[in-house]
Amino acid sequence: MASMASTAQDKINIAIDGPAGAGKSTIARMVAGRLSYVYVDTGAMYRAATWYFQKLGVSPDEVDKILQIVPDLDIDLLPGEHGQQVWVNGAEVTDEIRSLAVNAMVSRYAQIEGLRSRLVSLQRQMALRKGVVMDGRDIGTTVLPDAEVKIYMIASVEERAHRRYKEMKEHNQITFEQLVRDIAERDRLDQEREISPLRQATDAILMDTTEMTLDEVTERIVSLCRTYGSEREQR
Repeated sequence: MASMASTAQDKINIAIDGPAGAGKSTIARMVAGRLSYVYVDTGAMYRAATWYFQKLGVSPDEVDKILQIVPDLDIDLLPGEHGQQVWVNGAEVTDEIRSLAVNAMVSRYAQIEGLRSRLVSLQRQMALRKGVVMDGRDIGTTVLPDAEVKIYMIASVEERAHRRYKEMKEHNQITFEQLVRDIAERDRLDQEREISPLRQATDAILMDTTEMTLDEVTERIVSLCRTYGSEREQR
């Protein structure tokens, strides 16, 4: 695959969508590393916006106030020593955006059309140079509908809750049962929202990761990218 990723004209864009806790961010990061591509964590951008508005004390119901603030919202995703750093208006908030408070409200803020439009515009700009792996809930359908490889990644609610619980266990913030309920509710909100609802793109490959390891999922996607690259060369 080194040859496919060696020059800008050979690079493609990869869209990975799916529900909360399906492992999209981890897999997208691993795929980007294997291909020497750029990883764009769109979920972190929505979390960052949620953190910012919560910090300002602006609820998702105050849409007019949010839309007044959106033009001044600056979100950067930067490489760091221990992974991607998230910055909001000059402040690093990488850890803060993973709080339960942000997790509980991010779907509410993500339904606001003006905020989504702003972030989608930033995401599309990042993808113009190609060689981008982007994950979220509407990448293949809305943000990058022309992405060369699209994956729709799923896993059972219980498996997704188990994965999240292991990540959060050291903080003792939530029970496993509550996490199952929260993830199921997050699915409902994401699927029923009017603006860019969670759904599989018609040309996306469905991948159930419930019984798969991270390495197996990564290898499967890299293999799909290799196949695409080989087929393109033969055209």
